[in-house]
Amino acid sequence: MEFTIKSGNPEKQRSACLIVGIFEGRKLSSTAHQLDEASNGYISGLLRRGDLEGKTGQYLLLHNVAGTLADRILLIGCGKERELGETQYRQLLYRSIKIVSDTGAMEAASFLTELIIKGRNAAWRVRQAVEATFDALYNFEMLKSKKNTQKRVLKHLTFHVPTRRDLVLSQEALRIACAVARGAELTKNLGNLPPNICTPDYMVEQATELARKYNNLQVSVVDQSDMQHLGMGAFLAVASGSDKSGKMVIIDYNPGKNDDKPIVFVGKGITFDSGGLSLKQAPGMVGMKYDMCGAASVLALLTIASELKLPLHVIGIMALAENMPSGTAFRPDDVVTSLSGQTIEIGNTDAEGRLVLCDALTYSERFNPATVIDMATLTGVCVAALGQHASGLFSNNSALAHELIQAGEYSGDRVWQLPLWEEYQSQLDSVVADMNNAPGSEASLVTSACFLARFTKKLRWAHLDIAGTAARMGRDGRATGRPVPLLAQYLLQLCDGKK
Repeated sequence: MEFTIKSGNPEKQRSACLIVGIFEGRKLSSTAHQLDEASNGYISGLLRRGDLEGKTGQYLLLHNVAGTLADRILLIGCGKERELGETQYRQLLYRSIKIVSDTGAMEAASFLTELIIKGRNAAWRVRQAVEATFDALYNFEMLKSKKNTQKRVLKHLTFHVPTRRDLVLSQEALRIACAVARGAELTKNLGNLPPNICTPDYMVEQATELARKYNNLQVSVVDQSDMQHLGMGAFLAVASGSDKSGKMVIIDYNPGKNDDKPIVFVGKGITFDSGGLSLKQAPGMVGMKYDMCGAASVLALLTIASELKLPLHVIGIMALAENMPSGTAFRPDDVVTSLSGQTIEIGNTDAEGRLVLCDALTYSERFNPATVIDMATLTGVCVAALGQHASGLFSNNSALAHELIQAGEYSGDRVWQLPLWEEYQSQLDSVVADMNNAPGSEASLVTSACFLARFTKKLRWAHLDIAGTAARMGRDGRATGRPVPLLAQYLLQLCDGKK
């Protein structure tokens, strides 16, 4: 897909399709008004006749409108003008691209980026438009024997901004948006791969390929023998039930080769989670290929940092393993010793994510990080609490939490902060060890984060529970690419702070 940013009169644009907004009450947007004047009132005449009310979701496709140079004009309902907010804007962008791609038009020009969104400039509107376009056109066909053979597909899209003054910032927004969207697409592709292909070794290969592509990346791998030597007993317990060896991959991006303290991202990478000996019921296993989306997001973020040449030191850690039942699998009532030296009683082998993460978080201390952020499809109760709209956020640093909330609001990949109060810590206590990995169902969303907090006391740390946002489950389920937009925006905010 190719993109262009332009500023100009809509009636003078030669295009296979112009995308224009109509507000509820048959009110013309400024672009629609210009086209209406050029066509001697043709558009307003159609609206008076009742062909389109302008309600959200409605659309009308016009052909060869007199006075214009476009083959088609797509009128899309924007709802009430005063109620057009960020969420509705993104939905309009997504829907408009879906409609245009079905027309057979190979290129189009969208004027939705000229709509007024309170508090957001043209650069923001362009960035959202590019990311929405990637999302609308995404299709996972890697494993299908018969690919989509549609010959006429949308290949070029022009976004219009109100004035020439908007062009420079919008061009930069386009560059950023393409990198973020491609990163999210990488996460989607890895998440959608089946677990017989996307194994820990496969993820290692992807990281190695990334390092070959970008010479500012270095990749190292900690294998199970290294973990044994280091004393990563929690991680090793999870990996013990599978014949596929667990791996921890470290990806280091440091363009300046300076002594800046790194931002460290840690991603849970359980490439398939059967539950281990605490075996999941059959319906609960469907979709467990997505349990590695945290690690896939880490890989994407390092790709984005390299692509945009961000002036930051960024390190990614992918904690990769399979959680399987076997004669060598860890058991409920086992006690394991973590890399930190703290002992953990196993209450449930299906609470495995926190076990690989706790050792990876302790390992991150050796990099003397400025900040550590982990992301994990950690708890089903996060889905029950927040659904698919927000990731759960926990942090031991209020400034960091605020930065992530701000990044979520800008990107649309939002988070909701939950408590890490000391009162919850006693629920983790064990009679035979320092703590239990699954102490019970009461406040289990919070206690899972409290468990990780015991391993991050030396760190400026945040935890993102992405169980509800990383993928849409079910027969038509697919990975979403989240929280890549959120954390990419967090990195961009840090870059702005360095200027």
